[in-house]
This record gives sequence, C-alpha cells and structure tokens, in this order.
Amino acid sequence: MSGLAVVTGASSGIGREYARRLAARGTDLIVVGRREERLRDLASEFPAVEVHTVVADLSTSDGIGRVIAAVGTQPVTVLINNAGVAHYKAFTDLPDEQAAELVGVKVLAPTLLTRAVAPGMVARGSGQIVNVAGMIAFSGPATLEQVPLRRAVYASGLAYALTLSQTLHAELSRSGVSVQVLCPGVVATEFHERQGLDLSATPRMSAADVVTASLRGIELGELVTAPGVEHAELLADVFNADLAAFGGQAPVLASRYRG
Repeated sequence: MSGLAVVTGASSGIGREYARRLAARGTDLIVVGRREERLRDLASEFPAVEVHTVVADLSTSDGIGRVIAAVGTQPVTVLINNAGVAHYKAFTDLPDEQAAELVGVKVLAPTLLTRAVAPGMVARGSGQIVNVAGMIAFSGPATLEQVPLRRAVYASGLAYALTLSQTLHAELSRSGVSVQVLCPGVVATEFHERQGLDLSATPRMSAADVVTASLRGIELGELVTAPGVEHAELLADVFNADLAAFGGQAPVLASRYRG
C-alpha cells in the first residue's frame, strides 16, 4: 500500500496506532495533533516514509485551516478523522467554551477536513475516509440508570459522526470513495486519565485492537465497524429499525395527535 494518509489526533492512542500501521504499509503521512514533541517523536519512527507534522488545535478555525493548507492539492488516499477532546462533563456543568471545543473537534473539523479531500478522491475514483466515533453514539434512548456516565454533547458529537458517515457513504460510494465509521467501546487511552477518571479496574480494549478492527473492517467492506460487538446483526437491526421509522411517515397527522 502506498499513497498519502492524513491522521488527526495522531499524538497518542488510536491516532498514533493508525499512523504506525499505515506507515508500515508504506503510506506517507500527514500527522496532526496539539503536542509538537510527540508528533516529532512519532515521525522519527518511520524513516522509510515521508511524514509531515502539523501542530493544530482542531477546535479552532485557524487549526482546521492549518491542516487544510498543509494538505493543499496533494492526492490524499486515506483520511482518518480521529481527533478528540477530553471535555466529558454533564451538560449543565460544561462551560460554553468547552462545549464549543467539543463541537469544533467532533463535528466541524471532520466535516471541513472531509470536504477538503473528498472532491479529489471523487475525481481520482478512489479514497478511504474513516470517522472515529464510539458505541456511545447508539446510547440516545438510554436512561441515566442504564448509562450513568453518558454526556450529552460528547455523545451527540459521536452520533453526528455516525450519521455523517452513513449518508456520506451513500453519496460517495458510486464514485469509488469508501467511508467507515469506527465505533469502539471503552478504550485504554489517555482520554480518561485527562478527565481524572480511574478506569484501571474496568475492562478496556487496546488501541491496537481497535485499529486492527478498523483495517479489517475496511477489507470486509463495512460501513459501520464496532470492534467489540460480536453479533453484527445487532447493528443491522438498529439500522433497519431506523429505516422502518423513516419509511413509516405520512403527510397526515398521526391518529395519536388528533382530538
């Protein structure tokens, strides 16, 4: 495998693991993160490929623009929208600026970075886009008792990634461009440590296993890859129910709302 991959959130965890796997396949890299020293250390691991580091805060327009400028007109073959931000707080405790950061990193940045590379992929007739979300994207119907630590803005950002990926795949797949949304559960990364949460006793999947699932899912042609879900038909059931509700609408008022 050759080509050029853009990996956001590459300084640690899942993003760093993607960079290592792609470099091992001979793919040149543009790695994006907030921590310059970590990006330099990462780049030094791959003398056999070209690695361009971009220090950028993707919660800001300037940071997003810096990545888009670094990509320029280069033919990107893989985009990994992985960047995250550790503002995992209850809605009423979440400061405005942190809410804006979350939306910037998990909604605006993936949208604009994908918009920057997708036209070139379509023109070339090939490309792979991966949006890293999480199983919490499926938790909307849950009560607080069922999922006590779910956080509204964070969960909503991951749900956006799920729907964006599904609809984008429908738009782009006929042009040879594939989209995957990756939905792991709890992963052993620095995310929880930065929140001050001790999950050492909680079973967690490794970042390496998450990326293994993603790359294998791409080979299998999966649109939604859930590394910890053994029975894939559960996912199909969710999406079939979505389509049934969507198709069950009519241009008349439902009987339960009359009278």
